[in-house]
Amino acid sequence: MRRALFLLALLCAVPALAPAWADDKPKLPADLQAVPEPPPPPPGYEPSPGLEPQVTITTRGENKVEEYRINGRLYMMKITPKHGAPYYLVDDKGDGNFVRQSLDPGVRVPQWVLFKF
Repeated sequence: MRRALFLLALLCAVPALAPAWADDKPKLPADLQAVPEPPPPPPGYEPSPGLEPQVTITTRGENKVEEYRINGRLYMMKITPKHGAPYYLVDDKGDGNFVRQSLDPGVRVPQWVLFKF
C-alpha cells in the first residue's frame, strides 16, 4: 500500500515540475546578428559540370550499391547491406580495381563512417 501511494505521489509531482523544465532553454546573447550572404563568384567563373559526381544506385541481391563517377570513371562505391552499417570501397590508386590483386602490396579494406558532423 505504501509503495502504491508513493508511486501515485511521484506521478502527481512530475507534471507540476514540467513548467520548470520548459524554461531550461539556453539564453542567446542580445547582440547576435544575421549571417551575411556569401559573396558572388568571381567574374568569368563557370563551374564545370564534369566535376559533379554522377551517382548510380543499383541493387545487388539484398545490398544497395551506390556508384560514384566523375568524368565516367568509377572512384567510389557505397554498399548498404540489408542488415548492418553501410561501408565504402574507394579506388585510391585510380586503376579501377576495388579488390586486392595477388602482387599488390596495399590492402584495400572497407571503410565505415565512425563520426558525422
